[in-house]
Amino acid sequence: MNLRIGSRGSQLALWQANHIAGLLREQGHSVEIEIIKTTGDRLQKVTFAEVGSKGMFTKEIEEALAEGRIDLAVHSLKDLPTELPEPFTLAATPPRVDPRDGFVSMSYANLAALPPRARVGTSSQRRRAQLRALRPDLEIVEFRGNVDTRLRKLADGQVNAILLAAAGLERLGRTDWLRERLDPKDFCPAAGQGALAIETRKKDTATLEAVAFLDHADTRFAVEAERATLAVLGGGCQVPIGVHCRMKFTERHKPPEEIIDEIFAVVASPETGQVVRVHHEAPCAARDPNAFGRHAAKMLLEAGARPLLAATPDVSQ
Repeated sequence: MNLRIGSRGSQLALWQANHIAGLLREQGHSVEIEIIKTTGDRLQKVTFAEVGSKGMFTKEIEEALAEGRIDLAVHSLKDLPTELPEPFTLAATPPRVDPRDGFVSMSYANLAALPPRARVGTSSQRRRAQLRALRPDLEIVEFRGNVDTRLRKLADGQVNAILLAAAGLERLGRTDWLRERLDPKDFCPAAGQGALAIETRKKDTATLEAVAFLDHADTRFAVEAERATLAVLGGGCQVPIGVHCRMKFTERHKPPEEIIDEIFAVVASPETGQVVRVHHEAPCAARDPNAFGRHAAKMLLEAGARPLLAATPDVSQ
């Protein structure tokens, strides 16, 4: 079968598209990649909050999918809106890699080692908010651009450190200055971080069958739970909400009925650093990702997250 993949043109996006293309070719398919420029790519000098995040990295790719110019799209899952337009479906979620945020610096060993008033670059409201909660003394600098651009700005001395997804650095082989991987219980990643999303048309049975082998059950459970939390709270990829689901292994070789799923979630204010955190566990035997994620959202709201959400500009629209 000939399959056409739609992808953004960044180095990381093309790595992801080529990775999936390679797996499909191993199954005997011929694969082409079409590069599509998105709204987020065109507006590099505008902050994410000013652009509005709903579909900023997916809209034009979905248009190509709807028109039949491509058969599937490969996204970073954290860029994909929690509600897909009617013609589309999340066809597969390949095995996730490291979901954590990475502390990147030429001079400092970890976040705690940064001196007062050090400059940290990030374009993420979620990272900005959690930085303010952990280190209110730091100066946080708006930082757009692809991975190479941000690393070059760091090397030029524009900031003392930057925060980037560890997964992206690993995929590009750019972990030289990755000093610390931030634990999700202290610094919660974005929903879907470290995971890829294969999006297709719902009724394209042939493509759905072709990509089915890419779907990884444990990754699918985790990201569906995370996206369920986000959906309840009304968050897009730039609202300061972190949520991370994983299996908890307290002992090796536990029987399946004793394995625990856990979810961490946080809502924080980018302006004040005020933060609400929750942690929830449940046996894997009772797996329902949507219920698990919705429960985490309910816990956040009951713990006082609603005023923080209400004070955040709605950048998901």
